[in-house]
Amino acid sequence: MNTSSRATGRTAWVAIRAMALFTIVLGIGYTALVTAVGQLALPGQAAGSLLRDDSGAVVGSALVGQSFADADGAPLPEYFQPRPSAAGDGYDGAASSGSNLGPENDDLAAAITQRRAEVAALNGVAPSEVPADAITASASGLDPHISPAYARIQIDRVAAARGWTPADVQQLVAQHTQGRDLGYLGEPVVDVVELNLAMDRREG
Repeated sequence: MNTSSRATGRTAWVAIRAMALFTIVLGIGYTALVTAVGQLALPGQAAGSLLRDDSGAVVGSALVGQSFADADGAPLPEYFQPRPSAAGDGYDGAASSGSNLGPENDDLAAAITQRRAEVAALNGVAPSEVPADAITASASGLDPHISPAYARIQIDRVAAARGWTPADVQQLVAQHTQGRDLGYLGEPVVDVVELNLAMDRREG
């Protein structure tokens, strides 16, 4: 009985020491190492790619889209509009999701038809010129990017609302257009949050 008790105690002590060791090495050491490497190699991304205005206040993240609408949900004409969002009431970071509606769903088809008409009317273009990303939400509901085609049909409207020339707006769009990853993966995109912040900064 005593031998059995001693063996049990010894086994428990080994287990406790192993748990403590792995907690320190993997729970603390590994986490600290990864955090340090991230802060040194990619400090902006590791901190959430936060965007700040001229006063230093955080106004968003380059990785998370946001709505540019008034209190009633109407698009603000002086800002580029993002793609639709199915996350909560729209770009709700606590409710990231897509609509989960299939391409043959009647509700989705009706929503797309309505969105196409609204986007065309807002930007003064024909419905046939409205690109797909202007009327469909991303899988996360938080994608901050739009296609260059969607940015292009918004240029005249934004320029008129801000009293700028279309060429001025086009220049900023070009500056905030990101090419394909590694030169061949994906499609070129425009980060709406960064672009709108750049316009506000230009106006001071």
